[in-house]
Amino acid sequence: MEKQYPVYTLKNECNDCYKCIRGCHIKAIRIQQGSASVINEKCIACGHCVKICPAGAKKVRSDIDKVKTLLLTNKKVYVSLAPSWAGVYNISKEKMIAVLKKLGFAGVSETALGAQEVSIQTAKILNDSKKGLFISSACPVIDDYVRLYKPDFAKYITNVASPALTHCALLKDVLGEDIRVVFIGPCIAKKNEADEHPDLMSAALTFDELNYWTKEEFIDIENIECDDSCHFIPEDSYEGALYPLEGGMNETIKKVGIEKNDVTFISVSSLEDFDKSLQNIYPDKIENKIFVEALGCSGGCINGPCLSSDKSRILIASDIYANTHYRDNVPKEPKKVVEIEYTPNPVKKVEYTLEQISNALKKISKHSEEDELNCSGCGYASCREFVNALIAGDAEPSQCVSYMRKIAVRKAAAMLRCMPSAVVIVDSDLQVVEANDSFEHMFLSDEMYEIFKSRQDGMTGACIDRIVSFPELFKSALETGKEIHQEHYAIEDKVYDISIFTIEDNELVGAVISDVTKSEIDRSKIAQKAREVITKNITTVQEIASLLGEHMVETELLLSSIAEGYNTNAKEDKK
Repeated sequence: MEKQYPVYTLKNECNDCYKCIRGCHIKAIRIQQGSASVINEKCIACGHCVKICPAGAKKVRSDIDKVKTLLLTNKKVYVSLAPSWAGVYNISKEKMIAVLKKLGFAGVSETALGAQEVSIQTAKILNDSKKGLFISSACPVIDDYVRLYKPDFAKYITNVASPALTHCALLKDVLGEDIRVVFIGPCIAKKNEADEHPDLMSAALTFDELNYWTKEEFIDIENIECDDSCHFIPEDSYEGALYPLEGGMNETIKKVGIEKNDVTFISVSSLEDFDKSLQNIYPDKIENKIFVEALGCSGGCINGPCLSSDKSRILIASDIYANTHYRDNVPKEPKKVVEIEYTPNPVKKVEYTLEQISNALKKISKHSEEDELNCSGCGYASCREFVNALIAGDAEPSQCVSYMRKIAVRKAAAMLRCMPSAVVIVDSDLQVVEANDSFEHMFLSDEMYEIFKSRQDGMTGACIDRIVSFPELFKSALETGKEIHQEHYAIEDKVYDISIFTIEDNELVGAVISDVTKSEIDRSKIAQKAREVITKNITTVQEIASLLGEHMVETELLLSSIAEGYNTNAKEDKK
């Protein structure tokens, strides 16, 4: 069975907006036939595309069924509950535990317990080191970003497992290796951790999934009953509950204690800021100790992609602080340490030749540097970045707004040129926006035609009332928004058929005008010929009728004489 990655796209819902590409820091999005899909091998499951997709086409893999299956086994399944729950849910810890036990879990423990162990071990590493750069391993988004996109910095990630994995290992030590642990929190990337470390974390659910599941089971969270078993196991957490806040990890490490007070603590949240923080830094030349608490979400885990709360982030942070308890004496040695080496796994970067790039630029009508607008409309920061994706097969020419506009203009211009009728588009100021050659020939003198032809913009900007003698028709169409049709509209010695239609209400109207003067003249000639033929036919008919009349008289006289002769002979025979 093919693995389903944490983030995927509902193709039928994707609306060609390219917002996910613009928002994806690593461009792990591929456009095919107008639909944006996630490039799994590049994706680090930060979930930013899920948050910003206006159509809701980016989805997160649901692991509810997987967890339900776990609950049906003979194994006891426990929850590792992310510390951000205290700010997201406006219920007591007893009710929160009761809800999770109602779903079938054997017990609930706080991931913050694992965070406390990570802080103790990290403080120990810092105290035992002389100098250098140290990057926290708490955020799986940051860990994968470094391994895939900043591989040279992978060796500076502290070799400690994340709080969630450490917590899972801690629970197995306390409750037995045979148990199963399911993480629940606001993070999508935890699903990657569960996929990569199934021996520690059996599955990962988001708060969104938890809310869906509780509704599916018709659990009344507000009125659920609690009993004596509704408490965190093996104990409540302390300062580790600060981890979802930016700077929270640094604060807990300081509470453990830095012996020589010789560490510079830096807090960075969001991939963009983390990326900038690594620019122009040379770790081998650092003469002091710098610890970087790096989080993938801006503001920390309280801004996670699946937080499932409209609550103010300030209030969430305030509630987390209010529910956090501090120990007077923090142990110097951790109860549990899970060591992990974060090995580089760089995404393969293909360098294209100047010829390939040049040919790709030409495909989107970029023939010079001036043509490269770097407008980012395609989702990429520059035209060069876009054509690299184009060559790789991750992008399509239709993403380039300026290119598509040029094509549209060319098509429209070609259609206008080919139309035998005169076509003109006029704006609300009664100025020409576009006109074809037929219009210019029809309404301009030879001299004016040459003048406008010599202009770069042609007739654009010309006042329609100085060109045609019926500007009131355009004005009426602009004001009313109704189409106007005038057949056999006579102007001096010309006759026109005019159709004016709305393009944009009160802003743009277009007109198609046909000169039917020759047709009317031809029609008059045909009518005259027809009248002449009719007159001649009438004369002929009259002559025929006259002739027929003379023959009828002669025939009648002949028949009468025969009849009379017959009667005379009959009388003589009787005698």
